[in-house]
Amino acid sequence: MRILGIDPGLATIGLGVVEATSVHDIACIEWLTIMTKAGKSAADRLLEIHRDLGAFLKEAKPDLAVVERLFFETNVQTAMGVAEARGVILLTLAEHGIPLIEPTPLQLKSTITGDGRADKQQVQQMLLRMLKLTEVPTPDDAADALALAVYGAVVHHPQTLIADSKHAR
Repeated sequence: MRILGIDPGLATIGLGVVEATSVHDIACIEWLTIMTKAGKSAADRLLEIHRDLGAFLKEAKPDLAVVERLFFETNVQTAMGVAEARGVILLTLAEHGIPLIEPTPLQLKSTITGDGRADKQQVQQMLLRMLKLTEVPTPDDAADALALAVYGAVVHHPQTLIADSKHAR
């Protein structure tokens, strides 16, 4: 199963793609970002996100997408832009008929590290181990997106989790 993680933003959208056959067999395919220019209007930036993500979806052909649910943002201006971009991302995924999971940051961190209060470095270190990477994905937006894709791989295989927990006893 090919899973796309998306870290929403107006200036930078992180994308991470994994291929998973089980929770123990998750391979990193790629990570990248879509970036929009600060000088453009919000409408133009949102249109650019829509077009670029649509083109990427045609190329990557994910079976599932994982987009982080907005939880809390102290900067209202930033939160509005991220929310608008997130709406465009959800619309684009729906246009392409891609099923969606929307975890909270707490769910994501708990699943990846076992600790819902883990920091970015702890999540990134687990990504290194789980995906057998030699370097931490950069920028942070792409690393976050890759963590979302791994989250999708783990939660989408409940039968494997049940079977693995029986063997662990």
